[in-house]
Amino acid sequence: MKKVLLAFDGQHFSTSAFEFVKQMNSSQPIMLVGLFLPSIDYVELLYSFGAVPAGPMYVTKVHEVDHDVLNKNIAHFKELCIENNIRFSIHKDFDQHIVTKVKEETRFADLLVLSSTSFYSNLGTETQEDYITNVLHKAECPVVLIPGEYKAPKNIILAYDGSEQSVYAIKQFAYLFPEFRSTHALLVYFNTSEKGVPEHKYIEELSALYFEHFSIFKLKIGPKKDLEQWIHDYGNTLLVAGAYGRSAFSEMFKKSFISEVIHDHEVPLFVAHK
Repeated sequence: MKKVLLAFDGQHFSTSAFEFVKQMNSSQPIMLVGLFLPSIDYVELLYSFGAVPAGPMYVTKVHEVDHDVLNKNIAHFKELCIENNIRFSIHKDFDQHIVTKVKEETRFADLLVLSSTSFYSNLGTETQEDYITNVLHKAECPVVLIPGEYKAPKNIILAYDGSEQSVYAIKQFAYLFPEFRSTHALLVYFNTSEKGVPEHKYIEELSALYFEHFSIFKLKIGPKKDLEQWIHDYGNTLLVAGAYGRSAFSEMFKKSFISEVIHDHEVPLFVAHK
């Protein structure tokens, strides 16, 4: 049985993210932990002032609103878990910086799931993406980002650049989601040069063990916008990526491509790194 974290901020409940874990549980029972975080990072707020802010009434008011919405979201979470026969627990400790709390929780979990659309969307696009990027970087287990609408993918795209991180992500995805074994998987090697796919024999042998319908494709395009459009046009897809590697492609993923995927809120994204 896998332990899966489903993270919400106090103001938002992601139906699409819950749909994803519901499908996981229908394939193989999981232990689902609802991680309910505050809608504002109070620890960071205090640090930004260097002490207790001069206007404590504002923070008190936010606490009161959060408490009401939080209880409704927790009740809804419990109801859905019971309705779908999902074993669950609730974590709602707010005495740490949000990213620090998530890092601690992921150390003792197999997977973190959160919404790329609603997670801290109340803080504005730039701050929201900063929080998501920090979570991806700090998480000590793989992370799945789910957009505003989720349907079971008909295709899996495995992003491969020959790096240790990209292979690690593919293996982690296969271990965590054996239910996708029969889904068509396309291993995409991105390179603007004429060189062949790195360790072609080994990556083909490994991937063919995980997926019944598997193929390799060398994508000879340069601009990241072309790559994003290609993935979008490929259809109902889930993207698997090994972030934070050292190759040029991994750096492109970390600094631009993944951020664009997060920003666009269209493609479910699985990220794993050591």
